[in-house]
Amino acid sequence: MRVILAEDSTLLREGLVRLLVEEGHDVVASVGDGDALVSTTAAYQPDVVVTDVRMPPTHTDEGLRAALEIRKRWPGIGVLVLSQYVEKRYAAELITGDGERVGYLLKDRVAQVGEFLDALDRVAAGGAAFDPEVVRRLLARTTHTDPLAKLTVRERDVLEKMAQGHTNAGIAESLFVSLSAVEKHVNAIFDKLGLASTAGYSRRVLAILRYLGS
Repeated sequence: MRVILAEDSTLLREGLVRLLVEEGHDVVASVGDGDALVSTTAAYQPDVVVTDVRMPPTHTDEGLRAALEIRKRWPGIGVLVLSQYVEKRYAAELITGDGERVGYLLKDRVAQVGEFLDALDRVAAGGAAFDPEVVRRLLARTTHTDPLAKLTVRERDVLEKMAQGHTNAGIAESLFVSLSAVEKHVNAIFDKLGLASTAGYSRRVLAILRYLGS
């Protein structure tokens, strides 16, 4: 996999480079700001870019805005945001795109290296990888009645797994229930939220986020 890293912390950036190289990936560039991320992406056309949110010069949302530009100009390139922050406006725009090759993880909550590598592989393969805390904060954007109040505890559990990008089979394995039970819960979730069921787990996540963020 060909990867570009964008992270303003030199120590973390070099650590990620070493990790990815050891895993057999080709880090074609590592940069420290959003403008450099866009320009190196144009030059190298990687499979995936991994970017922080806050980078020079203002340390606000440069990385996320660069990610959105990359998604717009090169939709075939995966984008994995790895940050301490959830910048709600641009995060929602990133996640509610076409639903393919996108992820958003929080640095503090990546407990194992394998979680990061799994998310990277998932995004590169055309899927989605969202930290449930990112989803929770985006859902908190709603200011009216909570549409999730209609869901049962088990349906909320299933929704959380969906938001992380899991397939129905993966949810069944994680929650120790049958595949048919998961399918029943998923259908109930869409019915209660007024959403039509669509093919592809990433599309389901994006449809839910789009509805709740509207």
